[in-house]
Amino acid sequence: MIPTIDNAPDGIATRHDRYPDAQIRAVLKATHSIALVGASANPARPSYIVFKYLSERGYTVTPVNPGLAGQSLLGRPVIARLSELTGPVDMVEIFRNSAAAGPLVDEALALPVPPKVIWMQLGVRDDAAAARAEEAGVTVIMNRCPKIEYGRLSGEIGWTGVNSRILSAKKPVMAKGGVQKRTIEGP
Repeated sequence: MIPTIDNAPDGIATRHDRYPDAQIRAVLKATHSIALVGASANPARPSYIVFKYLSERGYTVTPVNPGLAGQSLLGRPVIARLSELTGPVDMVEIFRNSAAAGPLVDEALALPVPPKVIWMQLGVRDDAAAARAEEAGVTVIMNRCPKIEYGRLSGEIGWTGVNSRILSAKKPVMAKGGVQKRTIEGP
């Protein structure tokens, strides 16, 4: 017998095991501004790579990192905490460990205008925090990477030989410098 991990209210653990492609696509299409908590200035770090990728796809990304506050990252000013945001954001992306996720979700929910989405990176999951956010009307995605999901849904990830499970006959759009990019516009 497999033990259940669903100790959270309303079956939240099982609801967040898988997300329909349509839901991920809708979230990524409706999002324009992102506060990326845990942004790094190190180009080898995943949080830097995701920050750069999302910025290049047209998202306005605000890096949040107390150790880099006051500096600039890819031309964007770094803030120390979510409470320093100068305006509302559509998504708060948590690039910290699961233990830090709960307090960060609470900080996001305390903003004058809470985000529409709280997205926890790969390996980051806090079912109790997700339940609090959902009760406040916020969409929660856990243990997923928006860069990977965007690449998979747009078909870009398939260029590297990874099976994205998305078939398309669309001709890729050439971006600056002759780099191919696709968008998540689709079914």
